[in-house]
Amino acid sequence: MVNFPLVYKIIGSLLFLLGTMLGICVAISLYYGEDDMMPFLISTLLTVSAGFIFKYVGRNADNNLSRRDSYFLVTATWVIFTFFGMQPYLIGGYIPDVTDAFFETMSGFTTTGATILDNVEWLPHGILYWRTQTQWIGGLGIVFFTIAILPSMVGSGSVKVFAAEATGPMRAKMHPRLSTMAKWIWTIYLGLTVACVLSFYLCGMGWFDSINYAMTTTATGGFSTHNDATGYFNSPSIEYVSIAYQFLAGINFTMLYFAIFKLKVGTLLKSSEFKLYLFLIVLATSVIMYLLMTRNGYGMERAFRSSLFHVVSFMTTTGIFNDDAAMWPHITWVIMGSLMFVGACSGSTTGGFKCIRLVMVFKVLRNEFRRILHPNAVLPVKINGVPVSGQKLSTLLAFFAIFTFMLIISGTIMIVAGIDTINATVIALSCISNVGATLSTEVGPVMSWGELPEYIKWTCSFLMLVGRLEIMSVLVLFTRAFWKEN
Repeated sequence: MVNFPLVYKIIGSLLFLLGTMLGICVAISLYYGEDDMMPFLISTLLTVSAGFIFKYVGRNADNNLSRRDSYFLVTATWVIFTFFGMQPYLIGGYIPDVTDAFFETMSGFTTTGATILDNVEWLPHGILYWRTQTQWIGGLGIVFFTIAILPSMVGSGSVKVFAAEATGPMRAKMHPRLSTMAKWIWTIYLGLTVACVLSFYLCGMGWFDSINYAMTTTATGGFSTHNDATGYFNSPSIEYVSIAYQFLAGINFTMLYFAIFKLKVGTLLKSSEFKLYLFLIVLATSVIMYLLMTRNGYGMERAFRSSLFHVVSFMTTTGIFNDDAAMWPHITWVIMGSLMFVGACSGSTTGGFKCIRLVMVFKVLRNEFRRILHPNAVLPVKINGVPVSGQKLSTLLAFFAIFTFMLIISGTIMIVAGIDTINATVIALSCISNVGATLSTEVGPVMSWGELPEYIKWTCSFLMLVGRLEIMSVLVLFTRAFWKEN
């Protein structure tokens, strides 16, 4: 069975970290002298107190974390973090409804970026920063903190925790000590964020906006401090900076680790996944750019910037806009919806199906066509020259099947709730892919998700969670085998 004492012990330590993050917001509220300081103080005390309780209950636990424990720990931590993360909204009255507060916080931690708030500009600075910080924390993963900062807590189970929370079917060769690897990856993540802050500031943003937009950009989240997102600044340079860092955040962070710290740039350039990622961006940008110039009368530079911004935003599942895409030709919606489904690279801060899985699908299809002509041929599937095991191919099929099945079920639930078929499908895809944006005129970049029925918001929250944790890590908890003794 699940080693609950150890799970409590680790969650307690993580709640101390969450309390520290809430404490930063207290300092911001104090600096700006706004009315959100008390809600953050109370939330910090509640979170830290809960951390002490969890630690006390699990004080005698051993550090032997099993695979079963890891999957339970990851899912439980994301739900518990969402529960405590929504307290500032509720206590301060900024989002007084529990369903809306949970939805907003889950959207933040899963880097989905869907919001029930119609107007964010009236919110105090501390609350705005907290929304941003939830996305930055969730960018690489909440429990990934455990591996990087608290390796002694997890012990030999660090690889299992990583497997439960990491995105994508293929695991790149790791450092002999996973905690060391995790620290380097967090260093890259932090370095990208700092560089993005400075880039935005040099382009004319103030420090507060620069920090917030940089955190949501590198986390590919999409929350912003203004209703019009980057369009508020009306600055091409800011939009190009946003494109660049969204693109970098969509690359496999393990690959970036080897490219930056091991100086093996060739590893990145030879990656089948990275080449497909780059190819899809170039192809989609070229097609949409042509359509905008021929059908909407855009000039070349504006067409290039708008198309590239949206392609990168949707493929990295950031979900922010710099133009009114609802007025574009409908074929562009199909293209961006497809990109939203695919997503960027595995092991990045993005959601979606992932390019590596698409590479595997293409190679399986190629082999099947070859097998028609040569029935007795042995045709292994290779990724970057490494054979893919039959087990991974079976997992790929299972993932695609459950991904599709959940889209159909959740889309049907939304249709029953009175949402039209197209919007129901796109909303479900947007949530499970952690994009947070649709092309609808009713729910999308201009208006919030607040008009959705209450039980649909809970459905969307669940989709965000399973999408962020790659579906299987959550659904395995609902199987009978998971709770059996052996």
